[in-house]
Amino acid sequence: MGFQWVDFLILISYLVVITLIGSLAGGRQRNVHDYFLGGGKVPWWAVSFSIVAAETSTLTFISIPGLAYIGNLNFLQVSFGYLLGRIVVAYIFLPSYKAGKIATAYEFLENRFGQRARKFASVIFLLTRIAADGVRLFATAIPLAIIFKGFSLFAGFSNVQIYIVSILIIALVALLYTFIGGIKGVIWVDVIQMTIYIGGALLALFILLSIVPGGFRAVSNFSGGVNKFSVVNFSFRGGIKGFFSEPYHFLGSLLGGMFLSMASHGTDQLIVQRLLSTRSIRDSQKAVITSGVIVNFQFALFLLVGLMLFAFYRGAQIGQAGIPFTKADEIFPYFIVYSLPVGVKGLIIAGLFAAAISTLAGSISSLSSSAIMDLYRGKRGYKLDERKELVVSRVATFVSAVILMFVAFGFIRVLQSVVEIALGIASITYGGLLGTFILGTLFRRVDEKSALAGFVSGIVCMGLIIVVPFVFGKPPLFHWTWYTFIGCFVTVVVGNLAANVKRLI
Repeated sequence: MGFQWVDFLILISYLVVITLIGSLAGGRQRNVHDYFLGGGKVPWWAVSFSIVAAETSTLTFISIPGLAYIGNLNFLQVSFGYLLGRIVVAYIFLPSYKAGKIATAYEFLENRFGQRARKFASVIFLLTRIAADGVRLFATAIPLAIIFKGFSLFAGFSNVQIYIVSILIIALVALLYTFIGGIKGVIWVDVIQMTIYIGGALLALFILLSIVPGGFRAVSNFSGGVNKFSVVNFSFRGGIKGFFSEPYHFLGSLLGGMFLSMASHGTDQLIVQRLLSTRSIRDSQKAVITSGVIVNFQFALFLLVGLMLFAFYRGAQIGQAGIPFTKADEIFPYFIVYSLPVGVKGLIIAGLFAAAISTLAGSISSLSSSAIMDLYRGKRGYKLDERKELVVSRVATFVSAVILMFVAFGFIRVLQSVVEIALGIASITYGGLLGTFILGTLFRRVDEKSALAGFVSGIVCMGLIIVVPFVFGKPPLFHWTWYTFIGCFVTVVVGNLAANVKRLI
């Protein structure tokens, strides 16, 4: 039995309620500081929950169970690195940010190097965030599209048309409360949404354990001798090449997760914007480290859901005759829509949308804040009328949402796991961003031109590593978990070499 009207009403009610809460929780904004930073008065625990909700998105909710279904628990190694990366951000990056009283992560680069570095970093962030979150918006549309396919109202719609409608609905909800409530509204809705989607995942796991005979033990009955519960992977095949290209080897996952988290939580405005909204450095540090602990728990939760789905479908292979899902990302949504009781599926789908909309709203806010603070202000100067600037900020919020929608349309025909697409896109530029921030924080002799040389080198290097094999139809030389580390290493090395050459000349 598919999605029923009771479930649909639960979902619609949820979307209406969070839109109202987000719009009202933002309060009155007098200027862009209130609109983009919440006046710097948001409690640290709310920021921590918001960080988790922002980085989780639909990708975690639907793609992580899919990864466990087709593999094992090795992806959990990446989350160990996430926690280590957050600790570095807390004690290396945040003191510099808070001391400078900055409004965006890239303002730090202007204080350290100059305005060109800030603008270049902001543009790179905008392009990366648009591409990566366009994928996330598309991922959010997957379960809604599955729901719509079961209603006669959409009987004459093609698959592409159904996805377009789904994307438009989701983007509109996130835009409404972000447009009205600003970052404070986004954060408080995130607190609610994290509670809802974690609860939804726990409920799904409980139901799976109750309906699959033998519970977790049943997983091994259909694994063909493969250890589906393997967490740590120390083995690799193919020598050095295999070490860098094999998915989820321990060292690659740990370093990849650590450097990716350092980049995302230390240089990405999506997260840094939230950390700058707290009252003090100490609060920001508590928020970011606590978020790492929560993320480890939730990754484990979603991976276990994936294993139980494997047992529920008796180890069925994707694409096998009689199996209704054609890619891993569809497995969990399909189970929710067609295997859960009426009412329960509505609650869990609401949890899925909670994960999705929180990230989308945060992305819209971070895109508009960086565009206004780093580019618009930088062009026109800082002495602007507060009301006019607030209006321009809301316009930027609207434009950001529209751009993300059009990018999401472009991924409708893509079959690859969207979580790996999104992480791969982000990792191309994350290394350059992280390396530039490390140059600014740890290497005092590096000037703006040297830092930019390193920044560009890191991005070009990763572009070549990823694009060239794709063009020639070859497998990538490195797994995505190495992307940020390599890009960061190249940036730091080239930046220091350029600085030393300048001194010699």
